[in-house]
Amino acid sequence: MKFARRVQRVAGDGAAAWDIHYQALVDQETDSDVIVLSVGDPDFSTPAAITNAAIKALNDGDTHYTPILGRSKLCRAIAEEFNRHNSVNIDESNVAVLAGAQNALFTASLCLSEPGDEVVTFDPMYLTYEAYIGVSGAEVVRVPARKEVGFRPNLEALTAAITPRTKAIAFANPNNPSGVVLDRNELAKIADIAKQHDLWVISDEVYSQLCFEQDHRSIANLPNMLERTITVNSLSKSHAMTGWRLGWMIAPREMIKHVENMGLCMLYGLPGFVQEAGIEALTNGNAETQRMLDQYRRRRDIVVKMFANVPSITVLAPQAGMFVLLDISATGLSAADFVKQLYKQQKVSLLNGAAFGKNTEHCVRLSFTSNEETLQRACRRIIDFLESMP
Repeated sequence: MKFARRVQRVAGDGAAAWDIHYQALVDQETDSDVIVLSVGDPDFSTPAAITNAAIKALNDGDTHYTPILGRSKLCRAIAEEFNRHNSVNIDESNVAVLAGAQNALFTASLCLSEPGDEVVTFDPMYLTYEAYIGVSGAEVVRVPARKEVGFRPNLEALTAAITPRTKAIAFANPNNPSGVVLDRNELAKIADIAKQHDLWVISDEVYSQLCFEQDHRSIANLPNMLERTITVNSLSKSHAMTGWRLGWMIAPREMIKHVENMGLCMLYGLPGFVQEAGIEALTNGNAETQRMLDQYRRRRDIVVKMFANVPSITVLAPQAGMFVLLDISATGLSAADFVKQLYKQQKVSLLNGAAFGKNTEHCVRLSFTSNEETLQRACRRIIDFLESMP
């Protein structure tokens, strides 16, 4: 039997990178000694007030169809949250509620791009970017953000990458996997390029509330950028709600109308009780987010300190998020072999950095979403593994 060619556009190295992670999850069911540091799933439980809001909604019979773009109260809460952090003034008509940030990115790609288009993004990039861009038929054009400059994007290379076929610039700010937060000058340069060439910008900001030392800035906040920017966010990381699948996009009203048509045949609205949980999270959950941020900062510092004097590891302290990249090129192993041998010998699963692009092919990504004791134990095992190498 034959399949559509697009199924090949959503497969490849990015998908294969999860193999050891999936194996670790299976092994963990029968072996408590396995430590999984290969995924960004917070170990925190969703705050009780948020869960209770959903339970109340269920008990009240909130199990029916909802508006395709999301309930007005939730869309208003999203708009108000965005306005609190930016000087622009959007309202609920600029918001579409979707099943997580990944669904929002996928939908944006289908609405904006088609075969023959190019979408420029930064390398390293999150490993599903190639798939969400490619599913539309567009080609991914990678612009380097090299480890020698702390994985900051090369904006001269971005300028050179623009062609008549370029449709959009897509990136995550903060970046996953590097944890880099774009500064004001970098955002302004990207905005200038987008305006000069009449391009869309897709800005994935799911880690925007997990910045450690500096404030996050949204590119949609810059002059004349709101009308050409798709801002994607969710509650997954900021409120420990990964399994709730509650995300959104903020976009020009014309784009939202197209998203509504897409959602009519793709999603048909998010469950009402999930939306009620989202309303609670956005209106009363800031204190919990701050608590999580403080813990992630401590965990980051633990990892950076433990590897600071390990000669075969170079560690870059992330500015945001829940991951740290370890440069293992001095070991002589490929990232794929490193994660395989580490898991076999020490039962610690990390993610192969090559899945994020060429500029992290000699790195592995460690998630600090486990408690401090587990994190220290895992780091000690990684050091033991390194010390056992010939």
